[in-house]
Amino acid sequence: MSLRALLFVLLALAAPLLPRPVAAHQATLGVLEFREMRPGAYIGRWTTLPKDSENRIELKMPAHCFLRLPELNCGDKGLVGQMTIANLGEDMSAAIIRVTSLDGKTNSYTISAANPVVTVLGTGAPTLETWLELGKTYVNLGIDHILLGADHLLFVLGLIWIVQGGWRLFKTITAFTVGHSASLAATAFGWIGVPEAPLNACIALSIVFVGVEIIKQQRGEIGLTARYPWAVAFSFGLVHGIGFASALAGLGLERRILPAALLFFNVGVEIGQILFVALVLALIWAHRRLGAVMPRWGVELPAYAIGSVSMFWFLGRLARVLVAV
Repeated sequence: MSLRALLFVLLALAAPLLPRPVAAHQATLGVLEFREMRPGAYIGRWTTLPKDSENRIELKMPAHCFLRLPELNCGDKGLVGQMTIANLGEDMSAAIIRVTSLDGKTNSYTISAANPVVTVLGTGAPTLETWLELGKTYVNLGIDHILLGADHLLFVLGLIWIVQGGWRLFKTITAFTVGHSASLAATAFGWIGVPEAPLNACIALSIVFVGVEIIKQQRGEIGLTARYPWAVAFSFGLVHGIGFASALAGLGLERRILPAALLFFNVGVEIGQILFVALVLALIWAHRRLGAVMPRWGVELPAYAIGSVSMFWFLGRLARVLVAV
């Protein structure tokens, strides 16, 4: 059987397992505009809204603000803080909120399922409180993204498995951090751009590569990752960083806060990554402390599990790329 035929068979077998879109009403977008009439006082109106849904939308503003459309009063502090729609998805899939200040400047914020909470800094110079609010929002977003990103965590787990502990592991994880931080920044500022579907397939393939490297090491062979762990970690970190940037895409971020949001998001990613590495090392320590011995057939099982799951992801994501073409 040729390689092309084998690939076709594998895709055909994986197709029934792929998630399928659910037939439903078309995605709807709401647009809400607030115009400042006097300091801290706004008039708001929905300029685009699904029919008969205004009274059902649960729009939540910062705690110091009082909202009863068309009036919004935020006092001397102004419209600063977090906004969200509690029941987003019931009547509309996303909302754009535009805020126009007394001096005529307009800022836009996008609330979506991927970004249910947006932070408004106001139009004046950001205060310490607004920066703290921004930091809390994007650090939490970064932690959530890494801890809920099974593909990123599997890759890090593979690195830990190959390099094990000590100073060498620290340098390897640091190289991965440097790599994904660089590509995350480059993508967020629009310096580079990669289509999401092929990128996700490459991320899955990077985990397959690490799985193969684990098997090589267990069989006494010295793979590329074992020889140059920092170089492999940095290279694939560049790929994973572009994937991290997808979490910031389409959030309606103001250009002036993008560097800070990027910094806080990356800090959150690193906190989540450090927590995961610490947990894995603690489990390894506990395993050694207890003197537990795996059966011979189970030695290679984790590596094959990592490789099988990541290959399944790769085939599914590759299928989406081919369908799009």
